[in-house]
Amino acid sequence: MSTKPFGILLVRCQDQKGIVARVASFLHDFGGNIVDSDHHTDRETGDFLMRMVFDLAHFQLSREDIHASFAPIAKIFGMTSTLHFSDSRPRMALMVSKYEHCLVDLLQRQRRGELAVDIPMIISNHSECQFWADRFEVPYCHFPVTPGKKPEQEQQVLEVLHRHQVDVVVMARYMQILSNNFLDTVGCPVINIHHSFLPAFIGAKPYHQAYERGVKIIGATAHYATQDLDEGPIIEQDVMRIGHRDTIDDLVRKGRDLETFVLARAVRNHIEHRVLVYGKKTVIFD
Repeated sequence: MSTKPFGILLVRCQDQKGIVARVASFLHDFGGNIVDSDHHTDRETGDFLMRMVFDLAHFQLSREDIHASFAPIAKIFGMTSTLHFSDSRPRMALMVSKYEHCLVDLLQRQRRGELAVDIPMIISNHSECQFWADRFEVPYCHFPVTPGKKPEQEQQVLEVLHRHQVDVVVMARYMQILSNNFLDTVGCPVINIHHSFLPAFIGAKPYHQAYERGVKIIGATAHYATQDLDEGPIIEQDVMRIGHRDTIDDLVRKGRDLETFVLARAVRNHIEHRVLVYGKKTVIFD
């Protein structure tokens, strides 16, 4: 992977003539060299979505001035746009309960350099994963959920996330439903891994539901958490075939393999700014 820094411009608006040409001209006018570009138009909704990556080596605007200089073009086309930089490392908080497989996989990938993020903390409502936090030298914040005290527990979590200026939260099998208040005030995207091929088997114990229905395929889904349980915009999914000899324990074991790499791919797509959300859908630029 190149170590040279790049700018990453994400654009969303209603489809119109000349969008790609005008954005490309803007970058060219200031000495930018486009190294990667992709766009998509949803023909049913008319939404236009684009990801454009450009070299910063000879760009004539400072990073702080690029977005403001682009604003007149965004206004003309009614665009929503965000600007990111490839050498900026997002701060990613991990939330986990008792199941450690997704947590450990993400910690290992970050240590190997596969995920260019900083992990300022692991948050849990249980103590079981403290071992892994110690092993990877990541602060572990233990906030138990006690009956009738969940709002207070969520407030503790929010205070820690805000204090550490977290850019994204990943629910690595955090087995609690986040309240609407939490999602409204967290101030950053929250990615969840659900152990089912959504929209099938929403809610608790999806492998048990799948077993009872005698399905032949199980899946895992990574999505953005929203106020609608397990219905947020989907980032990544995958499936695995199962047979009539598989027990519930077999489904759970196979499902864990799916969960780890589905969540890892979703996190990578998010931190590399390859995801654009529109309505209940996403576009993932490869």
